[in-house]
Amino acid sequence: MADDFSQSLTPPVSPFATDSLCELTPARPPCFCCSETKDEPNGALSPDGYVTRGSLKRLLLHLDPAPTDYDTDTVEIFGFPWVTETALVESPKLLFRLFRQKIYRLETLVQSSSHDFGQAGNLHYEAEDLRNQCVSFLQYVKVFLHRYVEPSSNLNAGLSHPYEEVEAQLPSCLLEELFGITLLIGRLKDLSASVQSAFTIQNQGKILPPSWHLLHLHLDIHWSVLEILYLLGHKLQGQVVYAHQFVNLTGENLTDTSLFEEHLCSLLCDLTGLAMGKYSKVRPTEALSSHHYLCSCTKELWVLLIHLLEYRNKTLHTPSFWSYMNTLLRPLVSGKPTLEQFSGLPTHCKDPLGFTWWLVTHLAMFGQYSRNGTAQNGKHLSDNWTFVEELLKLTCNPKGGLAEEPIRMHIHCCLSLCLLWEPSTSAVSTLWDYYSRNLNASFTVPWLGMSGLGTLSKTPLGLLGQARSCCSPFPLHSPGHTQLYRSSNSFHIFLRLLALCLAQDRAGGVPQRQIKGRIYSKFSSKKMQELSEAGLMNFLLLFLVVAQQVDLEDVASRACELLGFLPNNCPIGHRTLVWRGQLSLLLLFQERGLDVGAQASWLASSFNQMAKEFYNKNTEVSRRLALWGPLGSYLEGVAEVFETSSNLSLSEEKLLNDGFDWLLPACRQSELSSALGFLQTVLAQLRRVHQRSGQSAPTLTCAPAATSAVKERHLAVATALWVHFLPFLRSLRLSQTPLPQVADAAAGFTLLAFDLPGSAPQDLQPNPVQSIMQCFGWDDMLHPILVTRYLPHLLQNSELVSSLSTGSAQSLSVRAWFRCVLQQHLHKNADGSDSRTARAVQEQLCELTRLVLRLPEVDSLLQRASLPPPTTRLETTSALEMFVKAVGVVYSGLQVVSERSAMVTKALDYIEDILKHIKPCLVSKNKEGLQLVYWAVGCIVKHWSPLLATSKAQQLLFRIVDVLLLPHNLTQQDKALRDSLPLYLQGLSVASNVSQSQGAYLKQQLRSVTRRYLDHFLPASPSAAIIANHPVLLGACEAHPSTRGRALRRTVLEVLCDSFLQFKGHAPPPRLASVLLFLLELLRRSSDSDPALLTFALTPLLRCLMLVNEPQVKKTSTDALQLVVERCAAVSTEGPCDQMITVLRSFVEENEGVYDRQVFCILETVAVLDPSVVQALIPNLTLSLRNTEHKRGLGKNIALRSAYRRLLCLLGESGQAEITSLEAD
Repeated sequence: MADDFSQSLTPPVSPFATDSLCELTPARPPCFCCSETKDEPNGALSPDGYVTRGSLKRLLLHLDPAPTDYDTDTVEIFGFPWVTETALVESPKLLFRLFRQKIYRLETLVQSSSHDFGQAGNLHYEAEDLRNQCVSFLQYVKVFLHRYVEPSSNLNAGLSHPYEEVEAQLPSCLLEELFGITLLIGRLKDLSASVQSAFTIQNQGKILPPSWHLLHLHLDIHWSVLEILYLLGHKLQGQVVYAHQFVNLTGENLTDTSLFEEHLCSLLCDLTGLAMGKYSKVRPTEALSSHHYLCSCTKELWVLLIHLLEYRNKTLHTPSFWSYMNTLLRPLVSGKPTLEQFSGLPTHCKDPLGFTWWLVTHLAMFGQYSRNGTAQNGKHLSDNWTFVEELLKLTCNPKGGLAEEPIRMHIHCCLSLCLLWEPSTSAVSTLWDYYSRNLNASFTVPWLGMSGLGTLSKTPLGLLGQARSCCSPFPLHSPGHTQLYRSSNSFHIFLRLLALCLAQDRAGGVPQRQIKGRIYSKFSSKKMQELSEAGLMNFLLLFLVVAQQVDLEDVASRACELLGFLPNNCPIGHRTLVWRGQLSLLLLFQERGLDVGAQASWLASSFNQMAKEFYNKNTEVSRRLALWGPLGSYLEGVAEVFETSSNLSLSEEKLLNDGFDWLLPACRQSELSSALGFLQTVLAQLRRVHQRSGQSAPTLTCAPAATSAVKERHLAVATALWVHFLPFLRSLRLSQTPLPQVADAAAGFTLLAFDLPGSAPQDLQPNPVQSIMQCFGWDDMLHPILVTRYLPHLLQNSELVSSLSTGSAQSLSVRAWFRCVLQQHLHKNADGSDSRTARAVQEQLCELTRLVLRLPEVDSLLQRASLPPPTTRLETTSALEMFVKAVGVVYSGLQVVSERSAMVTKALDYIEDILKHIKPCLVSKNKEGLQLVYWAVGCIVKHWSPLLATSKAQQLLFRIVDVLLLPHNLTQQDKALRDSLPLYLQGLSVASNVSQSQGAYLKQQLRSVTRRYLDHFLPASPSAAIIANHPVLLGACEAHPSTRGRALRRTVLEVLCDSFLQFKGHAPPPRLASVLLFLLELLRRSSDSDPALLTFALTPLLRCLMLVNEPQVKKTSTDALQLVVERCAAVSTEGPCDQMITVLRSFVEENEGVYDRQVFCILETVAVLDPSVVQALIPNLTLSLRNTEHKRGLGKNIALRSAYRRLLCLLGESGQAEITSLEAD
């Protein structure tokens, strides 16, 4: 045998070889290659591999392994030419020696390879060439066997050809060589660590180490040995091939069959051992996403073995793939010694049972690969339930005491197998036996934290969704399926498996009835009473899953019967779960269009009893808090029932029962919010369903009876809502801290009354919509936050608004809006900052304002007043001003008495008793609120002044003056009055002039108001800045001059002269400088040119100049006098101003004999400004002079005449003539 392993052997050159015949080299044969293959569990196999290249398919179909190769006379093997048809017969030992030589050379490269990157490329190409030569030789052997080997026949002695004799020995020789090769390469498990490490080389590009090539050559050889042995057996048609030389030397039998079995078992054992090594690093959460092969080549090798063994099982009736694997794995899980044929399997597996589950599952997945190497849904590998059921029994064995962590992984694998194979009723029964004993367990994995607890369903819909997810399996390789270990516990995974099993027999066949019977049989009265909260949840999920897959009514009936075994005093948590489960079943009934009356009545009775206990005043606070858990859960669940119903015609109204009469009054604020939210949901869904049925009714002419029945059901639901909820809602409407949900629910009832008016109670008829709106929107006692949230719900409904076009509904809505605007600051904090209520009112008021401006009645007013609604959202105060102005403009434009009277009535309807609305703001200390109400009422007084002067409205105007303008105390209103007083003065001035019956009284009131606030806001010492912003001055001097402004200025001048510029003897009035400064500013700002108005203050000005010597008074009086004189002179173009002459003449006469010299000095000032006026007074002045002298009786008064002379000098010729006349005296 030493010669067999010589390193210097070279083959003899064949005498038939020629250079030309060796030019055609066969294509590269298929081989294991993972360098360019993506490592995906369900991905395609290597494009250069045995499966993808069609080698496996050709093997099983007994086709030529390489039909286009080796068709020339010679073939190059190991660098030498050989005769294609005879080389293997003539030189088998030589060829295999060369083959072994190449293997030795490759092993030498592995041992001598270093980390020198400069040599990496050379080593790669040499190793690759060596491997290609070996693989090509093995391919040649397969082709030769297929083409040239025939079954041997008995040779006649002396007549056989020598070649035939040699050819007849080829099978035995080939068997011995293959055996020698297996001994040479050994087993995969015996490869050195440096070679096995090549399994982990991932996509290193085109440069690979020699160890990688050697490792994959081993894989090629292992598979090729099996392939060649299978081909040999097929070509010899079942004849047993003996290794004669081996038998003669050792005395042991070696046949092709025994070598195939031995090599196959060793290979399966080694591949399993490699998988076992990888399993030691796999976490349970990654069991299905972590594959068992080390590289895609070992994956392909598994696929090759599966197809080969399955095919041999079908054609030769040899053991199947699973038979070999079961024989290999069964001792591992049972702890018994491994069979001799599978010797060498590692004994240090960390978890034999878990490893077996994991390996079997992944091997089953390989059964999806076809002979072409693509993963398909077709079944290419039979199931292995017999062995899996053995594993299940070990998993579920109470003596094993396995924790949730391994069990969850095992059941996850079992579910995967169910998706791959047909589900097994026996497996489901085994699992149910386990879970029926452990139904109260929590099935948690501590180290997973919350993610391992599964989904916690807090609502019936969530619970049903969880059950439904169990009935809708994820695709096998999807993230949803592979991550089930994290997202679901083992019981939930079992439910998925149960649903799969029940789904395969939808017609209610024997397996389905068996499983259902097994489930029912495990529950008794005692069992139900022993259920913990977790156990009850598992019970409900179980029955929901079964109910979805089989007869719903039967399962629901059985579930209710079993739940009836629970004691009445069961824990609160149990009752919550029971109701949740019942409502989930009820949702299932709805889905299938089944009446829920029976289920709903059972639930309603239980809910009613608990609601009574909740209402009972003797119930402890802690108990009441605990009771809210199931009660709140009931509300959520019933809301889901209504929301998911498509037509509310399945007796859902039975869920709305007397229990709500007890529940609602006992609720705290947070609980009440939930209850009212539930009410809104039901109301909205009822309206939605009713409207939908109304829209579809015309198309259902063939079924009028059905349509009528649906409407009756809707009326029944509506009646239940009116009876059990509206009375309580009414009791909350006048609350000073109303919940927003009260308004929302009230709006829902209003819209329900609009859609189903006949369903409303008798006390709301005949106009239920307006009756409810009066109750929750128009009543003056309602809190603004309620009104501003309630009305927008309705006013945005165009159909409802159209129905309100008749009567006073729109006026009442405007009035409510008006009141809310006035009271919007009423609920701020004491320091003036916005409270939550105040912010809510303001936000809601903005939307209400927008909708009120869109009301047909308001829109018509704005258009008639040429004030179109704004395109952008207005501030509430701007909108209020625009609305008030529109009413005033429209009224002023009316000519017909009846129309004006109707408009007065309508306007008063809008504001009603406005003083009543603003009274809380007047009492409040909130400055913003005071400013707003004073401003708003001021706008009304100004813009509605003609309207308020009418007999219908004047009483309101009188009250406004008394309450707002002439109160006893002005402490708080100072700022508000300062800002809004101009509005009141302007409005009162107009009203006093147009009023037919109370004009005098209104003028008197106007003078009183003017006098009071002129005095109130007048500074003690003159200040131009303060005077400039005096509210009376601002009111009297408008930016745009008008007739009403002139009337108001006359009133102000009258008040000034009568009350602020009257001298008491020689004593000047108080604050004279400030008063004169005010007068001067009034004259400056106005553009009045009426001498009668201008000269009204002339006399007081002259008197101030005459009697007061204070410089500031003199200067201010002089400036004012100059202004009056100049304006009168400008107006009197045809001569001196008569009004001026009259006033000056009276002034001269009044002061004759007392202040003559002062009069002459003052007239000098006038003469400078307008000489003509003083010239007209010369006769009067001369007469006054002579009278004064006559009275004295002392002759000429030289000093007085001197003063008069100075005056006359300023009067031109008339003055000179008079001087001459005086000198002649």
